[in-house]
Amino acid sequence: MTRTQPIAVAIMAKAPLPGQVKTRLCPPLSPDEAAGLYRCFLLDKIQQVRALERARPVIAYAPEEAGQIFGAMAPDLELLPQRGADLGVRLTGILERLLEAGHDGAVAIDSDTPTLPIHLLQQAVDRLADDPALDGVLGPTEDGGYYLIGLKAPQPVLFTDMPWSTADVLPETIRRAEGRRLRLAQLRPWYDVDTPEDLDRLRSELASTEALVAPFTRRFFQS
Repeated sequence: MTRTQPIAVAIMAKAPLPGQVKTRLCPPLSPDEAAGLYRCFLLDKIQQVRALERARPVIAYAPEEAGQIFGAMAPDLELLPQRGADLGVRLTGILERLLEAGHDGAVAIDSDTPTLPIHLLQQAVDRLADDPALDGVLGPTEDGGYYLIGLKAPQPVLFTDMPWSTADVLPETIRRAEGRRLRLAQLRPWYDVDTPEDLDRLRSELASTEALVAPFTRRFFQS
């Protein structure tokens, strides 16, 4: 099999349409505002993955008919439609397709962590590329999920019948990995923006950090 870029990095993205994204932020945001904020999250994440070294950036988008939206947002990135009704099925499919395409590793990242330091994404790429003993890498979120998962080989067991959107996702993923004797490196935890409390935290963080952090999201709050 011919190897292409060493590590594929796929943003798991939804079309930024009112009423379809960030609904837990309504209120305080309106559906239009929530969609606009999520679009800024995506633009910040796209900017991040473009800057990664030794990586091939990809947008894994949903729904399947939304390709034109993402083609306009990032015409230079590869687009892959997510397929399947369950997040586990979609994650399994995206990672398997990227690995079957010849990448040494594939990473799926979320689109809800606009202030995630880029060095954590780069660390995930580098660990997969450089550590032959590793089977994968996890980036935990503070609410019990993860903002990133990277693998060197398909592992459907990590995604099947998972209690998504609960605090059990991370511990259950680790338990299953240990059951298969997989070695997963864990990165520094970070927070994702799902609730009004997270939104307040994001505002405060952006008010106290340099302008280069999450520039699109920062402009949303300044407008």
